[in-house]
Amino acid sequence: MKTERHDKLSLFTRREMLRLGAASVLALGLPSRALFGKNETDCSETNHAGEFTFVVANDLHFRDERCRPWLEAVARAMQRHKPDFCVLNGDLSENGNAVQLASVREIFASINAPVHVTIGNHDYATDADREAFEEIFPNSLNYTFTHKNWQFVALDSTQGQRVFYTRVQQPALSWLDETLPRLDKNKPTVLFTHFPLGARVLCRPLNAPMVAQRFQNYNLRGVFNGHWHGYSLRESGVAKIVTGRCCSSWRKNNDGSKDKGFFLCRTKSDGKIIREFCVIKSVSSVTQMS
Repeated sequence: MKTERHDKLSLFTRREMLRLGAASVLALGLPSRALFGKNETDCSETNHAGEFTFVVANDLHFRDERCRPWLEAVARAMQRHKPDFCVLNGDLSENGNAVQLASVREIFASINAPVHVTIGNHDYATDADREAFEEIFPNSLNYTFTHKNWQFVALDSTQGQRVFYTRVQQPALSWLDETLPRLDKNKPTVLFTHFPLGARVLCRPLNAPMVAQRFQNYNLRGVFNGHWHGYSLRESGVAKIVTGRCCSSWRKNNDGSKDKGFFLCRTKSDGKIIREFCVIKSVSSVTQMS
């Protein structure tokens, strides 16, 4: 993520929501109890959710071959956990060119599991050019997949190369409107976007509440985001909305932490997701942190 200054919080902070009052919140189409997902009593049924493991990394920022040993160590660490699948949640590359993106694809092909990706602002070659990303990772802008009775949604949250004061673009919102009615509202659901969607998180898209509104009647259990290069956790109903620290060998975190790594996630039959953050200390050693 570019190191531009950003002093203002995103639209609809908690203070602003309180100032608007319940009537105004409902008029905006936002649920009064939660920005994401059903409330605790609504989510008792999980359609016999399956148990499995998956991993999520964000902000790899592959720049050149100097990044390869680090990311190969990340891939090895992921493989040790034998995940059912891996998600690379945006900013796979630094400049959005074909060499960088193809290198990331090659490195993580070593994991013996499917690899799913989202696009980040650094995966554009120019503000309007994401051709290399779409060629190397086809059909990876907006899509869904299922695994052991869980539903996963990957959404393009980018506005070209912009970093701050962005909006999720209308094609992505229209895709959600077409796709969500085909999903099962009771099955546990997970959302992946590169830009953070949690309230009061810097770099949150200005229209993040419009994404939240679309999921309010779904059994949303987890939201995974990146971009900010820092850890944050927001709880809204049963949905836990997290941003991850970056998984780059050379980019810094913005939360003051030096920890780099990925989320190790274990789903439970009751619809919960147990997360650990796996810290990569070097190319040869891996430790875990809750």
